Amino acid sequence: MKPAIKVENLTFGYSDSIVLKDVNFQIEEGEFIGIIGPNGGGKSTLLKIVMGLLDIRCGKVEIFGHAPKEALNFFGYVPQHPGFDKSFPISVLELVLEGRLKWLPWWGVFSKKDIQAAEESLEQVGLLDLAGRSLGTLSGGQMQRALIARALASNPQLLLLDEPTASVDKEAEAQIFSLLKSLSRRITVVLVTHDLKTAVEMVDRVVCVEREVSCFKASEVCEHFALGLYHAPLLTKEMKKDNCRLQIIKPDA
Repeated sequence: MKPAIKVENLTFGYSDSIVLKDVNFQIEEGEFIGIIGPNGGGKSTLLKIVMGLLDIRCGKVEIFGHAPKEALNFFGYVPQHPGFDKSFPISVLELVLEGRLKWLPWWGVFSKKDIQAAEESLEQVGLLDLAGRSLGTLSGGQMQRALIARALASNPQLLLLDEPTASVDKEAEAQIFSLLKSLSRRITVVLVTHDLKTAVEMVDRVVCVEREVSCFKASEVCEHFALGLYHAPLLTKEMKKDNCRLQIIKPDA
C-alpha cells in the first residue's frame, strides 16, 4: 500500500533564500497529522508543494505513489480563508457542488448523483439544513464546515487543511476539530494549525516545520509546544535510547 504522502530529499527556496532544507518524511494512509511550526517556518510552502502548486528542483514528492500534479483527484483542500466574495449570490449547496466540477458534463448541469454527493457531504459536517441558505449569511465556523463539505464532495482519499480554525470562535473550533477527528477514521487528514494544544490532543503524529522537518508522536511533543511556545530558532532534537523528543534550549545569558 502506497503512503498517502512521501517526501524525499526535498530542498526548496526562492532566489537565494532556502525555505525548506533536506526534508524527508512519510504520512501513511489513514493517519491524522498535525503540521505545526513558527510563522515563516515553511508550513504553507510545504502544503503548496504537496498540492503541486510549486515546482521543485531538488527532491521527490509523491501522493499515493503519484507526482502531485498527477494526484489532483486523490485530495481535497480546505483553505484558511475563502477566496471569494461572501456577498456573491450563491447558496451553501451550490458552493459544495463546486467539489463535483470534475464530473460536470459539457452542457453544465449537475446530475442527481452530484447533488446527492453534495447533500451527503453537508450532512457529514452538520449543515444539511442550511443547504438552501445564502452563503453570505453563514458564521465563520459554518463557512469553514461548508468548505470542508466542498472538499469532501470530491470523494478524496486525503484531506488537506490550512489553519481552518484560524478565524473562528472557541465553540466553532471545537466543532471543527471534532469533525476532523471523525473524518480521520476513514480518510487521511493533514491539518496545518497554530492551535497546538488541541492538535496534540487530537492527532496521531505531529510534523514540525521550521526550515527542516521533524516528525513526532503527539505524546512526544514538548509541553512548551502545547502552549504555543516555539522558542524559535532554539529548537533541536535530543536523541535518547528509548525516545526522540523536542528539547527547549535556553539562550545564552
